Amino acid sequence: MLLNRYSLLVLLVLLLRLPAAAQMYSATDPFAHTFSIVARDPATGEMAVAVQSHWFSVGTSVSWGEAGVGVVATQSFTNKSFGLRGLALLKIGKSAQQALDELLSNDEAREVRQVAILDNQGRVATHTGKKCVDMAGHQQGNQFSVQANMMLNATVWPAMAKAYGQNAKLPLAERALAALDAAQAAGGDIRGRQSAALLVVRGTATEGPWADRLIDLRVEDSAAPLPELHRLLSLQRAYDHMNAGDLAVEKNDMPLAINEYQAAERMFPQNLEMKYWHAITLANKQQVPAAMALLRPIFKQEPNWRTLTQRLPKVGLLTVTDAELKQILAL
Repeated sequence: MLLNRYSLLVLLVLLLRLPAAAQMYSATDPFAHTFSIVARDPATGEMAVAVQSHWFSVGTSVSWGEAGVGVVATQSFTNKSFGLRGLALLKIGKSAQQALDELLSNDEAREVRQVAILDNQGRVATHTGKKCVDMAGHQQGNQFSVQANMMLNATVWPAMAKAYGQNAKLPLAERALAALDAAQAAGGDIRGRQSAALLVVRGTATEGPWADRLIDLRVEDSAAPLPELHRLLSLQRAYDHMNAGDLAVEKNDMPLAINEYQAAERMFPQNLEMKYWHAITLANKQQVPAAMALLRPIFKQEPNWRTLTQRLPKVGLLTVTDAELKQILAL
């Protein structure tokens, strides 16, 4: 693998006739030849960046975002600083185009860069360097941009734009993944596929980054990264229902809580943890028979859940009586 990387670097340096390889590449800035999308949902203000590549852990280098500020995709011969610096420029009031212009103004390797920036008003700016590896290009639309390099053919990014436009009724995350699916179906990366990532941030900042990154999913190494990314997104949606159920319990709205828990369980019926905490919630709300009905098959399938249940009263996570606990553990 090291030999392949070195050979690619030497070949491209010779072809591009750059004055110094160090200006183009450093050990912290990988060859993220790839396809990606940056997009904003006009209805919610949410912003997303989604990417797939035949390179390990593409999400750690290509995708950047901050709630209330914008998102950045930096790829081809990646310059990771474009992510942080681009967001910083947006944060002080620069438009997407102004931020991109400033990033490229003193970049001697600009012709091997591919960068897309979207700001919190939905304005987009995209750059595809003249010496990005073919097939390379980008296409902008209403509050989105798709971009790709080292593709099998030149139909990839138009296919992404078309798919994104055709799926306007989907939530932003699913819509962005539809664009990635279309890219892969159109031929995708000439080398194949290895990793993918999806980042969605709020349109406005709230209590902090821990609450404002709505989705932050990565598939670091997989023979089929996009199907796995879809699975992870579905799993997150299911856990969103679990969290909504917990919130309903706090508000003592048990009908809503049960509906949310059941929605999660329908999405992933083999997930024992979802069923387990649903049962514990029921028990804590004096619905022990209903809780036991859920716990019985869980304990049968995996006895360690019974052991965990025995430990919960000590930390206040299970508030049943001693007699009720004895009944539960006897299942």
